[in-house]
Amino acid sequence: MKKFSIYILSYIVFFLHTNLSSNEENKNLKIGLLAPLTGEYAELGNSLLFSLQLALEEIDDKNVFIVPRDSGFNNKKKLNTAIQDIKSQGINIIIGPISFEEFDEAKKYNDIIFISPSNISPNFNDNIISIGISLESQLVALREFIKSQNKKKTVIMFPDNKYSTLIETKLKNFDLGNIKLFKYSSNPQILTGEIEVLTNYSERKRKLEFRKKMFEDKEDEQSLRELDRLDQLYTLGGVSFDSVIIIDFGNNLKSVLTSLVYTDVDQSKVLFTTVNQWFDESIFYENTIKTIYYPSINYSEFKKYNEKYFKKFKAYPSEITILTYDAMGLIYYAWKKNGKLSSINDFSFKNKIKGKIGTFSFKDKRVLQELNIYKTHDNTFIKF
Repeated sequence: MKKFSIYILSYIVFFLHTNLSSNEENKNLKIGLLAPLTGEYAELGNSLLFSLQLALEEIDDKNVFIVPRDSGFNNKKKLNTAIQDIKSQGINIIIGPISFEEFDEAKKYNDIIFISPSNISPNFNDNIISIGISLESQLVALREFIKSQNKKKTVIMFPDNKYSTLIETKLKNFDLGNIKLFKYSSNPQILTGEIEVLTNYSERKRKLEFRKKMFEDKEDEQSLRELDRLDQLYTLGGVSFDSVIIIDFGNNLKSVLTSLVYTDVDQSKVLFTTVNQWFDESIFYENTIKTIYYPSINYSEFKKYNEKYFKKFKAYPSEITILTYDAMGLIYYAWKKNGKLSSINDFSFKNKIKGKIGTFSFKDKRVLQELNIYKTHDNTFIKF
């Protein structure tokens, strides 16, 4: 039977005219929101709330309500107070928490379903469903892309920090073919030396110098041409890999890219890829790299969402708010489909779900997104 996608918000009217009606006793849908509405992260928290207002307007159902509460950020006391306040109003479905470090507290309320924008794990986690763009979803997309480019030897690079053990565990449990794991220091001064070892930089420089000496004392035309060619090089010989996946972002990502270029990794032969990119235009100014590829959400829908948000609120949203927007649609669909929301099992859909960020799969209590591959080129993001 041919599979089909169900559009969460853009085509939500479809559900209003089907037999997916809710029970009379569940006529109203109340959804809690946990967000840092005050303090250092208030801008993010209010952006999350505004995104839900946009979603509510598009759903246009007077029986749906959002109950926001200030949960702070990694503040156990505020978080518990907010959850208890929401629970006291008979609400058993909450969007949040936004940080996976708050999951242990949320798990204590096993009669509440939490839909989190965190990307820590694609698996249903007790009473928590994470719909963030998980590393697993990104690796699936990159695996297929690298394979399509006929690359056979991939180095997966990631920083040595508090997340490195988690990343290593995920990578070892994931079939990526012929790979090498490379953990590097976040200190740029140490990083360059580590990448010199990875790329066999010193030996490749020695090979170049040795080759040049072979022609230095010769004056025939062929030798002079060869010497002139060698003078244009920094090293001689290639590296032992043909693709890299860099699991990093921001300035750390730029440091890794700079070190790879410094050690003379041939960009025409080695495929540069990364993860966790939200169409950050600052990468355009990393002029050492010609092209870098990465998996991400639907760029067209992302731009439309940003424009719609800006038109209403005169400001641009935080990137992850598009996830809460989709969370609203996901909850609404599950409510209309099941007539109630009593457990995370109500979110085990056979069909794929299409939201603003792209297509979701909820098979076997596991959330994966079907992502597109984009590349940066001439200060633009291009879908591959």
